[in-house]
Amino acid sequence: MPITESTPTPGLSVSVVGSEGDALVCLSGRLSIESSPGVRDQLLAILDQEPSPILTIDLADVTYIDASGIATLVETLKIARARKTALRLRGLHDRPRYLLEVTGLLRLFDTNGPTDGPSASKVL
Repeated sequence: MPITESTPTPGLSVSVVGSEGDALVCLSGRLSIESSPGVRDQLLAILDQEPSPILTIDLADVTYIDASGIATLVETLKIARARKTALRLRGLHDRPRYLLEVTGLLRLFDTNGPTDGPSASKVL
């Protein structure tokens, strides 16, 4: 049974859709120091629920990401791995992708998806 919810976070909208154990989190706006605590809480709540084989975070509509947003993604990845959940980033483009590339963190994430280019990386 699909679960859909939308939660307002300062400067960012978050929609969560889940079905058959998988969860899709769609972010839209700015993933920054103002919005990342709320996003973190929501992502950790999803991971605290029943084990999910795959958690996909759609960043196609994220226009800006700062260090706190990157930290939220890395923390979510660490917890997902500990819970045997695959974490995928979808729709990663422009500035957010560049920031992950220059920090060397892009290679940690599974970014293979229909909206990503040929340089997308897989989880090690």
